[in-house]
Amino acid sequence: MRRDTINVVFPVVNLSELSDQLGFAGDPEDAQQVTAINFYVKQINDDGGIHGRKIHAIITDYDPTDEAGMRALCKQWTEGTPPVFAVVDGLGAWTGDNELCIAQEGHTPFIGEWTTVTDWTTKGSPYLWWLGPDQAVILHTLVAWAHSAGDIGDGQKLGIVAGDRASDQLALNEYLLPFLKAVGIRHPVVETLASDPTDSATTASEAPLVAQRLRAAGVTVVIPLVPFNALFPYLQAETTQQYFPRLLLSDYESTIGIGLGLVPVPYEKALDGQEGVTVETLGGIDDDRPEAKGGYDTGVRSCFDSFRTSPTYPFPAPPVHPGPWIEEQGPIASWCQGIRLFAEAAQKAGRNLNRRSFVEALASIENYPGTLSPTLSYGTGKFYGPTEFRVVRIHTNDPSHNQCINNYQGRVQATCWVVVQNWTPLVTSDR
Repeated sequence: MRRDTINVVFPVVNLSELSDQLGFAGDPEDAQQVTAINFYVKQINDDGGIHGRKIHAIITDYDPTDEAGMRALCKQWTEGTPPVFAVVDGLGAWTGDNELCIAQEGHTPFIGEWTTVTDWTTKGSPYLWWLGPDQAVILHTLVAWAHSAGDIGDGQKLGIVAGDRASDQLALNEYLLPFLKAVGIRHPVVETLASDPTDSATTASEAPLVAQRLRAAGVTVVIPLVPFNALFPYLQAETTQQYFPRLLLSDYESTIGIGLGLVPVPYEKALDGQEGVTVETLGGIDDDRPEAKGGYDTGVRSCFDSFRTSPTYPFPAPPVHPGPWIEEQGPIASWCQGIRLFAEAAQKAGRNLNRRSFVEALASIENYPGTLSPTLSYGTGKFYGPTEFRVVRIHTNDPSHNQCINNYQGRVQATCWVVVQNWTPLVTSDR
């Protein structure tokens, strides 16, 4: 690594191609990922860089359904030339064992949005750091909230739809089932659903059978423990069979966030009114009103203000807004968060920047303004950033009984997240 630069990889997935493969709508900000990365890196470099050293952004396209290709890129970054100091994935598409390839095998710092259970950061320590929540903590919080709210237990028949990936089965057997047992639920109905995105035909054929078996077992409450490519066909099976159990959604594979994108079309009956736990700032509006009125929180506002006031504003204004905005939970805000957190830790590491000083500095960061989550705090042994959660409800709005925040132009939103319980500390005790 040259003395005047720091090589950082930013892996970028082509979401338009992925959406075509898996059948979901792309985000209009997806195409602006590279622009966002270059903009926020340039802003840091123009402000003096990291103790005078410039971040050299290595932006690499990849296919998240090609495991062999992702592993080859990992080896190239961690063992090849030029040497890479760190990998930052602001969007969360670099997933699973590929995170461990970089952190555990390659001993290279990795900051990413995709998360799973604690075993991953234990294996990847001290190089694997998450922008999102540890999913073991999310599952513990979900169980504690659902039990206190009376949604599980007391005669409710609970079902779990778990993916067949190693991470899903680990989350199920080592975390979720023990958490449920601790509150007296010892025998939930567990169904496994194929979850490999390259095997969509199997997932589609299994989903109706899973829904049928849950219904036949009298299940009234379901915890989905599957990625988005398996959630879609499961919801389709519920809809086709007119079987609508209560769903306990969460940040596990973003089931609560994905849910809002699927109402009112095509899964309104399956999703309208469903609740879940999230560490994300769901419920706000993509404009510059104060946070208390539904606008940007501190971290997103900072990311937005940076390019709004730039003389070379890099993004076209969306046609639905009177001025330039970024989506509160969108790709631009995500990349801004990851890039700025990396720079914060590198700056705190001092002039003698190396991998050890970097991870030690990252562990010292507390109450850092995030974008997808309000604040990020790390520590020795705490490798995920969020510290609090909300309970939110997916809501298809009735203009005569508006529960959604009006948008910037005063129009009523068609769908929204309604905050049921505001920020509360995550449940972090051991199993």
